[in-house]
Amino acid sequence: MGVFLLIVALVLFIVADLIIRAILKKSEEKKMRKLRQQALETNLKLDFSHEAKTLKRVEVPNPKARILAVDDEEIILDSFRKILVMAGYSVDTVESGKEALALIQKRHYDFVFTDLKMPEMDGIEVCKAVKHLRPDIDVIIITGYATVESAVETMKYGAMDYVQKPFTEDELVAMVEKFLIQRQERIKKQLKSRVHITHVGEPEVKDTVEFYIPGGVFISPWHTWAALTEGGEAHVGIDDFANKLIGKIDAIEAPTPGMEVKQGQLLFNVRIGQRSIPFRSPISGRVLKVNGPVVESPDRLEITAYEDNWICMIDAEKLEEDLKNLKIGQQAVKFFEEELERLQGYIKKSVKSTIDEKHVPADGKVYIGELQALKDKDFNAIVHDFFEKE
Repeated sequence: MGVFLLIVALVLFIVADLIIRAILKKSEEKKMRKLRQQALETNLKLDFSHEAKTLKRVEVPNPKARILAVDDEEIILDSFRKILVMAGYSVDTVESGKEALALIQKRHYDFVFTDLKMPEMDGIEVCKAVKHLRPDIDVIIITGYATVESAVETMKYGAMDYVQKPFTEDELVAMVEKFLIQRQERIKKQLKSRVHITHVGEPEVKDTVEFYIPGGVFISPWHTWAALTEGGEAHVGIDDFANKLIGKIDAIEAPTPGMEVKQGQLLFNVRIGQRSIPFRSPISGRVLKVNGPVVESPDRLEITAYEDNWICMIDAEKLEEDLKNLKIGQQAVKFFEEELERLQGYIKKSVKSTIDEKHVPADGKVYIGELQALKDKDFNAIVHDFFEKE
């Protein structure tokens, strides 16, 4: 009987806790809605004409994102502003592309929503200019049914997506939420310049996208690594720089056991789709065996490129001589940092468009899986410069 009463009491406690949480959540939502309504009423009375003649601005506490909307129809902007402010976004609106371009150079925005058909400067021109001046801002095209084809065309100029008029309040909120999630996911994939040395066996941090090098691992100029075993052999694999730059690997063309290889010679290939990336051996010697589980399931490398996820084992023959050309510890960290800086320089200068602008845009930043998103010209240039270099 006592156990039964205890269970009943526990259930009642859980139910009461859920009810209280629901009431508090509803109360908080009501409070936030009231604050947004006040912001909508107060901010619109302020004069922002010194920044842009037609500018209307509403800023809310802790906005989900900052949006700039451009349309030559004031009624559309009024509706757009009211819907998104009440949904928790800070919104600026202007009636011309020129005003929008002046604002993005002064203030931070996450999104620019621009109408496709406008006098003087249309949505395509706005999109091109925004992506040139501020490639970090995502552009969304607002279009009518008759111009959907033109809106899709703007995506090759860097537009993230398009919104088709007319739309309901719920449809607009849902679409913007979708765009925000896409933006946040893409930002999470950006490769950072920080490099960490970890202890062998220590798990990598999963909530940041940074580079890792286990202590005791030697890094080659061709982005392969070597770790010595107690028996004097060496495990060999691809380093974290190459692994994150490639992203998902479709297949590994492993070397044949018994094969003799010199330091810097081709050892194995990694395939992504129909394209292949060659990897050179960090050391000289004879291939003793191949790591079957990794070759059969390359997705294991998504967890870590090191430790048990080596690709082959080599019986090192000129270890003392070979180690002079490899880097370890802080030297390896510096090498990674220099390589990322060099890569960012190429991406910023040369990559004008990618295969998948939604997830890996040509914005001068480097993302996980960057190589997969690059067009053949840029893909081949980076592979040659970073993995095939003499």
